[in-house]
Amino acid sequence: MVVCKKWILAKAFSGHPDSSNFRMETEELPDQLKEGEVLCEAIFLSVDPYMRLFPVPPGSVMMGEQVARISKSENQNFPVGTIVQSMLGWRTHTIVSDPSKLNKVPDLGDLPKSLALGAMGMPGMTAYFGFLEACCPKNGETVFVNAAAGAVGNIVGQIAKIKGCKVVGSAGSEQKCKWLKEGLGFDEVFNYKTTPLEKALKDHAPQGVDCFFDNVGGEETTNVLKHMNKCGRAAICGSISQYNKEEKDKGELPYGPMLMNMLRVKGIQGWHHVQKWPEGLKQMLLWIKEGKMKYKETVTEGFDNMVSAFIGLFSGQNIGKAIIKV
Repeated sequence: MVVCKKWILAKAFSGHPDSSNFRMETEELPDQLKEGEVLCEAIFLSVDPYMRLFPVPPGSVMMGEQVARISKSENQNFPVGTIVQSMLGWRTHTIVSDPSKLNKVPDLGDLPKSLALGAMGMPGMTAYFGFLEACCPKNGETVFVNAAAGAVGNIVGQIAKIKGCKVVGSAGSEQKCKWLKEGLGFDEVFNYKTTPLEKALKDHAPQGVDCFFDNVGGEETTNVLKHMNKCGRAAICGSISQYNKEEKDKGELPYGPMLMNMLRVKGIQGWHHVQKWPEGLKQMLLWIKEGKMKYKETVTEGFDNMVSAFIGLFSGQNIGKAIIKV
């Protein structure tokens, strides 16, 4: 009998998530599989800020993506040992009856398979398609990325550099700023906790911003739009500054600068482009192998520590992609 550990949403989120929102449960899974079924054993699991937003009913397993190994199989298309990626939730073992829910992880060579949850997965494809299709960057333009040390933001900045842009990023610690500038080659970086946004943009983007990739939301979005050049483009990817607030920001509306600067502002989601992922994954893997794209993971050891890793996202404890190693 296989025993599965799983994290349950004990009560709905209200404000900042804490340990009282979750409880650990176990589930016994049958030894015998039915025809077509496979048993997935989690290797790596993802924690992401978006999980805070989705309406998981209390009493249900927390939603989320994982990389898993097929440990038992009654499906010839998924033999034992196959590495797959799927939205199986916060659980260590899962019997899957519908193989269409499983994606085989491509051959990454010597690269870690956890990249299928980061640069070679949803965050990477969100950055790739969201930035390139919404912002349409041109050589020599100025790009501003906030939350730039996060799973999506750091990839956006690196793609912008590949495309010949000047890249300005913001992050919440000196350690993160140092990594972005010295490790990834961002042109300018500032700590938003110690440097006011308006001053930073005047200092680091004095000619204005052409492309804005927004992961933060709230009043900051409107303030950056004011600093954009005519016919600038903005990709709205996330709003992490607002996720845990009982009362959302009620600052100035963004429509004035959008109108006066003739901006194109587009909301983006990585899953919207899933049919085109093979194209993006091929390019991303090539960039990584060429050394043009670097990756960084904050790895938490142990399924039992998944909740603390998730909570830590909202205080900026991760650099790059947050990963749970089972």
